[in-house]
Amino acid sequence: MSDSEPDEELLNLLRQSLGLHGNPSVKAPDTQVLRGAEYVYNHSIDVALDTYGTKAAATQIWNLMQGKKYSFRTWSEHSLHPKEKDEATVNFIFLMDLLNFCFWSETSDPQQRFAIEYHEQRWTGYWSLVAAIRRALEEEIPITTPSFWTNDIECTDELLIHVFRSATPEPIPLLKERISCIREAGRIILEDFGGSILQLIQQADQSAAALVNLLVTHFHCFKDIATFESKPIHFYKRAQIFVADLWACFEGQGHGSFHDIDTITMFADYRIPQMLQSLGCLRYSPSLESHVRKMQELESGGSWEVQLRGCSIWCVELIGKEILRQHPKAEVNAILIDFFLYDTMKEREAEGVETIPHHRTKSIWY
Repeated sequence: MSDSEPDEELLNLLRQSLGLHGNPSVKAPDTQVLRGAEYVYNHSIDVALDTYGTKAAATQIWNLMQGKKYSFRTWSEHSLHPKEKDEATVNFIFLMDLLNFCFWSETSDPQQRFAIEYHEQRWTGYWSLVAAIRRALEEEIPITTPSFWTNDIECTDELLIHVFRSATPEPIPLLKERISCIREAGRIILEDFGGSILQLIQQADQSAAALVNLLVTHFHCFKDIATFESKPIHFYKRAQIFVADLWACFEGQGHGSFHDIDTITMFADYRIPQMLQSLGCLRYSPSLESHVRKMQELESGGSWEVQLRGCSIWCVELIGKEILRQHPKAEVNAILIDFFLYDTMKEREAEGVETIPHHRTKSIWY
């Protein structure tokens, strides 16, 4: 649903990017994520895109990105992200994105929420996971080695509980599910890819979309698909962010070289919808907004949650196209916009200036 007429110029640009006006005999890999997002946008009744708000946000986002000199190189500037350009870093990123889901806390006390203590600092949210991996490696636990994940003698559940131990009374959310993801991934990498994540990447032949499709085909824990109005909707948040993190970390070279990186959409989670609503891009129905503001949990795969995720993907695509319309030579895509919006939302959270809470859903998908 939209509270204003759609911008046909932007929509036509998007349809061209989907290949809807191209040669039908040429079949490039397609994740179907953007197609599903368009369907959700067209049939949504509880989440609306504000066309004027989206255009204004595009201008604001671009100006802020320019002011901060934001690019894929920003990814490596964080102290916890790996800096080396080698296989060990590939393995690190894979584990990081394998487990990159559900970090929100049920407690309102920031001193009690799950946190990882590392180098005399407490890390929460996504950064708690990265800190836990780094801490384990420093403790000489080969936590990023796929063959280790299938070693029942050395890699016990008790050891994994130790790896993700919290500095507070609240444990890491969905620990059982995280352990299950690690076990499944270790087995699949060993059986289907000779124990090597590099072999998985090489099979994609430098195609971002092909790598996403390989992940969701072989690994059930990456198969992030919901149903909306009887239609399957592909989100593939963690599969897509694995590709994006490789691209950013390796700066588009080597293991991060993909000829179709712009086929990757934003990563449909709970932070970007929050930011888009704050920017005036998304509007919620009164019942949905009330639910979110009361911090009541949304069902994973439910209509509200799917509308939030699908409309957010479509909105970020429109923002990207609007930036390129205004600045044809701009080096920007949905990945960079997502990274920037996430970083900005975390800054607002730290400053205590959030205008609306993020929606709350417990799942392994994000």
